[in-house]
Amino acid sequence: MARASARDVFINCAFDARFQPIFHAIVFAVIRSGFRARCALETDDGAEVRLAKIQSIIEECRYGIHDLSRTEADGTPPLPRFNMPLELGMFLGARRYGDIDQKRKRALVLDVEQYRYQRFISDIAGQDIKAHNGDVETTIERVASWLRTQSKSTTVPGGLAIANEFAAFQGDLPAILNARNLRRDEMSFGDYLAIVTAWITEE
Repeated sequence: MARASARDVFINCAFDARFQPIFHAIVFAVIRSGFRARCALETDDGAEVRLAKIQSIIEECRYGIHDLSRTEADGTPPLPRFNMPLELGMFLGARRYGDIDQKRKRALVLDVEQYRYQRFISDIAGQDIKAHNGDVETTIERVASWLRTQSKSTTVPGGLAIANEFAAFQGDLPAILNARNLRRDEMSFGDYLAIVTAWITEE
């Protein structure tokens, strides 16, 4: 079994265009806080089973950020999205049944409303769910505060400071993409990681 890195953060959330602002904010906050953002989008290997890939990433991450906002019914016929609750369950299971290293895992559970989760995943009642109300700044503040507390790091900036930096980054992003001959809808997770890391390093 691989050891869980104390600098790796598994991000479990929706990846669609509608949720992208929150996803990008979480990734930016994780990197700016000095950690490495990981998620299922980091590799594109058609020969690898998606669930096995997610299991491997979970195994390698000390921390997990799980956003359950996008579990509403969708499509035709309308069916709920259960990927995020499933991956949260896998993360909690690794902590509960894994070795000593896996038992050090820590999870931040986010939702758009404080108690909405009770309508579709009531078994996690008692968990300290944090609401962000679909707001980017609130999301960043939640993530930064949690990472600072869990890691006991004195180098993680305050959430408001990171949110201000993210706003500045968003303003610079169109020019950065243009310089890379990339459209926003062509930007992969790997592209985004590289762009955010370079921008933070240059600031």
